[in-house]
Amino acid sequence: IGVSELIMSTAIQGVLFCLLGAQPLLVIGFSGPLLVFEEAFFSVSGHRLTWWGRVWIGLWLVLLALLMVALEGSFLVRFVSRFTQEIFAFLISLIFIYETFYKLVKVGRAPVGTGPPRGQPNTALLSLVLMAGTFFIAFFLRKFKNSRFFPGRVRRVIGDFGVPIAILVMVLVDYCIEDTYTQKLSVPSGFSVTAPEKRGWVINPLGEKSAFPVWMMVASLLPAILVFILIFMETQITTLIISKKERMLQKGSGFHLDLLLIVAMGGICALFGLPWLAAATVRSVTHANALTVMSKAVAPGDKPKIQEVKEQRVTGLLVALLVGLSLVIGDLLRQIPLAVLFGIFLYMGVTSLNGIQFYERLHLLLMPPKHHPDVTYVKKVRTLRMHLFTALQLLCLAVLWAVMSTAASLAFPFILILTVPLRMVVLTRIFTEREMKYLDANEAEPVFDEREGVDEYNEMPMPV
Repeated sequence: IGVSELIMSTAIQGVLFCLLGAQPLLVIGFSGPLLVFEEAFFSVSGHRLTWWGRVWIGLWLVLLALLMVALEGSFLVRFVSRFTQEIFAFLISLIFIYETFYKLVKVGRAPVGTGPPRGQPNTALLSLVLMAGTFFIAFFLRKFKNSRFFPGRVRRVIGDFGVPIAILVMVLVDYCIEDTYTQKLSVPSGFSVTAPEKRGWVINPLGEKSAFPVWMMVASLLPAILVFILIFMETQITTLIISKKERMLQKGSGFHLDLLLIVAMGGICALFGLPWLAAATVRSVTHANALTVMSKAVAPGDKPKIQEVKEQRVTGLLVALLVGLSLVIGDLLRQIPLAVLFGIFLYMGVTSLNGIQFYERLHLLLMPPKHHPDVTYVKKVRTLRMHLFTALQLLCLAVLWAVMSTAASLAFPFILILTVPLRMVVLTRIFTEREMKYLDANEAEPVFDEREGVDEYNEMPMPV
């Protein structure tokens, strides 16, 4: 699965969801957890079985979604507390950061073999510069959004387009340095698949050169359950965040309809080798905030209040169409160095740590109590008890990372979901109800105004 497949899947599913979905404020797209699963599935199944296996996983996904909707199982999302969400988000952020430097080290690794030299001078150094430049420009412009320079509207525009600006600047830097080679993004011409020599657009579920084994068709149910866990958690938690009463939405959300629609589209897209998608948390919250109209005339010291939210389908539809049209500019996309994308991965990993209480409590482990911040979980819970809660989350994270580093990496969604009964059964015996109320409470509020150091990433402990 390459760039063209991802773009087409995002465009097609985005258009259909905007037309048929119950909550048009949701933005569906590819996410870090699904990327991790795709990589794990490819490493386990191998190239020959990946495409047919994905088709049968997609078919099982549709059946699982129908069963979940028929039993009204969306209520299960209430048991996925902040404890599990933060472990999930921290793991994905850690993977993004680790993969960035792992791939950068591979660029600078000496060629193996006794043949003629194949290395390119200064490639590793330029890749490091492009990666670091992309990250720091995007990170600075995100901080600039909540600074005190320029009018608020100008700051918002610059901050919202910080990542595209960073990519454009570093692509120009790479273009101006002509005597140093950097690997570029691979984008096929037109509407071709990424690897036309290996497959076409339509995948035969029964196999092509040889029949796909029946036992594998049945065995595909297991990875389908794992994918469904990821899509269910991301989609339903994102819908809950969008539907908070503070947003004062006039139209309700359809938890069952949206889940069934997203999973069904993913199952059908698997027949064409397109990736599965889910509700993208950060993009959905940004979309909802952009459509929120705030009151302008407020008394000194008062916060602006919500007047209305433009609940419509036009903006999401236009975004999906523009994503699809980006296939036309394949020549421009092929000018983007992979090192620039490494910088974006690093940016995604670092910024996703914002709003994760677990990450903040890790800092407190190395900080004297007198320097602890004045927040509820610090004031209401004894320091040692707070550190014990952090240590248990850290232990769960270490177990998940160990699973991800082995051949059993495909099972990480199942290990993740085990943290739900762990929190409900074990932690309630270790901590009092009052302590759990403060340590595992969802205190995040919708962010509508410009507060220094605060944006959409602070609103949710969910991975990008």
